[in-house]
Amino acid sequence: MSKKIIFFDVDGTLVDVRPAREYIPESTVKAVQETRKQGNLCFLCTGRSKAEIYSHILEVGFDGIIGAGGGFVEIGDEMLYHKMVSQSAINHVVDFFEEHGFDYYIESNGGLYASQNLVPRLERIMYGDLENDPLARKKKEEEPSHFIPSLKVGYDLHRGDVNKICFLEKEGFAFETIRNEFEKEFNVIHCTVPIFGDNSGELSVPGVNKASAIEALITHLGIPKENTYAFGDGLNDIDMLEYCQHGIAVGNAAKGLKDIADEITDDIAEDGIYHSMKKHGLI
Repeated sequence: MSKKIIFFDVDGTLVDVRPAREYIPESTVKAVQETRKQGNLCFLCTGRSKAEIYSHILEVGFDGIIGAGGGFVEIGDEMLYHKMVSQSAINHVVDFFEEHGFDYYIESNGGLYASQNLVPRLERIMYGDLENDPLARKKKEEEPSHFIPSLKVGYDLHRGDVNKICFLEKEGFAFETIRNEFEKEFNVIHCTVPIFGDNSGELSVPGVNKASAIEALITHLGIPKENTYAFGDGLNDIDMLEYCQHGIAVGNAAKGLKDIADEITDDIAEDGIYHSMKKHGLI
């Protein structure tokens, strides 16, 4: 059997993030582990940096990580490459966002560094009114977010180890305003996390994307493109699904991704990844 390689977006694809406390469906865990036993390779291909790839994800077992939207590629313990934001560009972002009162966070492989008011805003989004609503407090206690406790607050954000920046929408600032401000220094990507708002987005290293990272990886490994499979749910997965031979949108994916996908499987909570991998003979 010729070796196949399967790429999994994380948020909304491998991991169901609709509850406050994310989880990986049991059928997806089973599918990943079974295909690896057959000799196929499984890679995360995510916008997350390493600091946000938690132990419950890694424990499933993967052959490596494409992270930060293609900003770095890791095979086992080997870093194939790692591209970071320039110091001048990060200084521009931090100064602009602080001046205009944005809520945002800086991603590096060593940590997630939050602006001053980000955590309380995220708690309102994910749980509700913790001060006045007992149901919100109960939700936080019973379904604590993995993400919020991982944020580091009170640090200087003019850092030199930045993979990318994520920002929440700010009243009075259309997304195009942000694009115009930063497009000469960054990839400016629209609304990668829907709960962050319609005018939210992320800023990543120019020329970096999931497709270019996959191409570099399979070239390094000597795996032909016709043996590539990709699962995704968001618009930031379009380049990945278009590049891979088999680009599969999960059932809960955004309409724009479904429109370009080679096929659409079931919702991830309804064993969509498992069903698709079974269909393709990967398990």
